Amino acid sequence: MAPTRTPSTPVDRELMRGAGPTAVLKLLERGEMYGYELVEAIDKRTDGILAMGQSTLYPLLYNMEAKGLLASRWSEENARPRKYYRLTAAGRKRLAADSLQWRAVAQAMGSLGVVYALS
Repeated sequence: MAPTRTPSTPVDRELMRGAGPTAVLKLLERGEMYGYELVEAIDKRTDGILAMGQSTLYPLLYNMEAKGLLASRWSEENARPRKYYRLTAAGRKRLAADSLQWRAVAQAMGSLGVVYALS
């Protein structure tokens, strides 16, 4: 019998370390977002499985920006300053490479019977 995972059960910290950057890059592929907006979008779009708190996300964003994968700008909306992030060309390139790697990992795990088809 296949193991089941209930929606909104967050993934292990080690898995999140690999999935987090790709999730952020994928969300920013469509346009810029600010930090809290990313937290909410990741939680909602993944049904809580890739839930990431602000204390995890912000260091990740700073690191990705330092690596040149993201660029940012400050904007003030409703008297609240927000830092918006967007993909750079290097970020788009990294997203393409990461997407291929995740596909290969999913296929390899599927061949071992670890990944199951969604119904």
